[in-house]
Amino acid sequence: MSVLPSSQMLQQLLAGHCADPFSILGMHQTSKGLVVRALLPDATSVQVLDRKTTRMVAQLDLIDERGFFTGLLPRRKNPFDYLLNVAWNDHQQIIEDPYRFGPLLGEVDNWLLTEGKHLRPYESLGAHPTHLADISGVSFAVWAPNAQRVSVVGEFNFWDGRRHPMRIRQESGIWELFIPGVQAGQLYKFELIDAHGNTVLKADPYAFEAQMRPDTASLVTPLPDKVPPDAKRSAANQLNAPVSIYEVHLGSWRRHSDNNFWLSYREMAEQLVPYVKDMGFTHIELLPINEHPFDGSWGYQPLGMYAPTRRFGTPEDFRYFMDKAHEAGINVLLDWVPGHFPSDTWGLAEFDGTDLYEYSDPREGYHQDWNTLIYNYSRYEVRNFLAGNALYWMERYGIDGLRVDAVASMIHRDYSRKEGEWIPNCFGGNHNLEAIDFLRYTNKTIGEQRPGAVTMAEESTDFPGVTLPPDANGLGFHYKWNMGWMHDTLDYMKLDPVHRKYHHNLMTFGLLYAWSENFVLALSHDEVVHGKRSMLDKMPGDAWQKFANLRAYYGFMWAHPGKKLLFMGCEFAQGREWNFETSLDWHLLEGEDSWHNGVQRLVRDLNHCYRDYPALHRWDCDARGFHWRVVDDHENSVFAFVRRDETGNEVLVVSNFTPVPREHYRIGVEHAGHYQEIMNTDSYYYHGSNFGNQGGVDSQSVGSHGCQYSIEIAVPPLATLYLQLAPQPAPSSEAVSDAKTR
Repeated sequence: MSVLPSSQMLQQLLAGHCADPFSILGMHQTSKGLVVRALLPDATSVQVLDRKTTRMVAQLDLIDERGFFTGLLPRRKNPFDYLLNVAWNDHQQIIEDPYRFGPLLGEVDNWLLTEGKHLRPYESLGAHPTHLADISGVSFAVWAPNAQRVSVVGEFNFWDGRRHPMRIRQESGIWELFIPGVQAGQLYKFELIDAHGNTVLKADPYAFEAQMRPDTASLVTPLPDKVPPDAKRSAANQLNAPVSIYEVHLGSWRRHSDNNFWLSYREMAEQLVPYVKDMGFTHIELLPINEHPFDGSWGYQPLGMYAPTRRFGTPEDFRYFMDKAHEAGINVLLDWVPGHFPSDTWGLAEFDGTDLYEYSDPREGYHQDWNTLIYNYSRYEVRNFLAGNALYWMERYGIDGLRVDAVASMIHRDYSRKEGEWIPNCFGGNHNLEAIDFLRYTNKTIGEQRPGAVTMAEESTDFPGVTLPPDANGLGFHYKWNMGWMHDTLDYMKLDPVHRKYHHNLMTFGLLYAWSENFVLALSHDEVVHGKRSMLDKMPGDAWQKFANLRAYYGFMWAHPGKKLLFMGCEFAQGREWNFETSLDWHLLEGEDSWHNGVQRLVRDLNHCYRDYPALHRWDCDARGFHWRVVDDHENSVFAFVRRDETGNEVLVVSNFTPVPREHYRIGVEHAGHYQEIMNTDSYYYHGSNFGNQGGVDSQSVGSHGCQYSIEIAVPPLATLYLQLAPQPAPSSEAVSDAKTR
């Protein structure tokens, strides 16, 4: 190797087109001895210092006015650690040379990343504060196999792409560079000369923190410490646990009254968490909090998949929120979006000048409904990026589960597409086989690496086996949102009660398939926006009937098999549709005697009832936990069923969806005794008419509904009742003795 690089290589370097800067810059052995070369635009002189003694070893010559310096090191044969003493126009600076360090990624990491089998790619890619040879700095790595050159730019190098070009690892297409002196909190991006020769700036796909819109830079941030699994939190996710989820959009749950500005993560920890605990919910589900450029997407068009949005604070603040939720015994679910991403030029779109993260053909890679791009699930590195992200939120923030958005759009190639607008799979079918493989892989990985955490699918079709294990040819989710139940029952509740008898099956049809998957009954944000009206406003009738209908429906829902989910504001019957730009209407709860307070108290009691009575949750996903008592009373629009658990506990549930009280209504029961009324949605406490059974009724030896006994009850108008057989008192010692004598 000569002292000077070839003229062509030097021109490529100075023009910012060199793909292998380490072959030129740094220390090299040549036939004439050791040589050091440095590219330092705007420097006036450069000296090489022995790092051990800090003595000057050589003065480098300025070869090109654009900042290229080189020089031989006399009397030195073997490479050694050195520093550069750089004189600028107005000051002098001693710096480490980034180009004296060897490759960063190990062979195993490189191989696993290329094979798509790296469980934690975020530990290798992105920006990581670290020490190399006791020198502090940041190691940068980014996947851009088709780029002609990649540089790190940031506030530490004047955003100048000439100063820190990266090394490409040809075997993986990953570019890497360790830059000494860079610190946490500094802004950076990657400057690429892409496959077409265009110079573009890209945010780091693996950034752990990012600027909030309209700014788009990434921030150097340490990888959060791991959160260990917790047995109690894992138990709270299980099929036999009472799972009641409060779905929240952090930007509009509550805002500061003086300026309509968001609460921070820390303020949410002090306000939202105690509220959820008081209301009896077991889980909080957060609409996506990944960094996203457009507020109106509600987070469903994320770009910073590894970065909690700075709208509400720093990653440390979000970790504080998570810790406070867990301290309160609340599990946290994250709405996760691996189905699409926006086309902002600084993001993933055409990352290296090619369709790197997305499918190339718009019939595969473009969502017509949302004007977004679709991940190319067949590419190993993309699968790594997404599956690793799922594990990242669980391991590094303690997220207890993921609700996976828009699964139907991922697994169906013809989703929302007309004939000719989609490409069949290799077998000529409409399933996206690589997306199905990706979901199975991700769910299996979570099951192996984070036991006790769960995934929930928003899947709106009848695709089979969503909650079956991958080994049983299922997708591997733990739960699936029951979209059919939601649509049917809401269609029923919207009807005037006089017409409900003609649509009785809408409330019963869901039980025909209730055990085909592990279901969550979800009344989500999607049901209270875009002209669909609020939950309260969906109900027919005058104000009294609207509130009574809603209370009766909630009572029916909380007793129905399946886990529960309710969107914020629905728990106190907000009257208007949800608006992401403003707070919920908390003023509706001012004063203790409003109908809204009544609904809020009801939801609180339903949650506690659901948790306190095992018969209402232990067999939520098991057919043994449900039995119809009254399924065919179309004329009166009355439904009655029994919920059971494995120890024989039972709760009888009766719903009347007409405004007509049903007195002396007979329902069969299997056991004799006194039946306590443990829930009445028509109670005065919930602002109802207080029609009921004075706390309970005694059974009669009158057979009904296939049972030896029956009870005769008063069923309130537009209401749901829960009744439970009162425990029998233990016999006295005298009675026991007398029984033995006899």
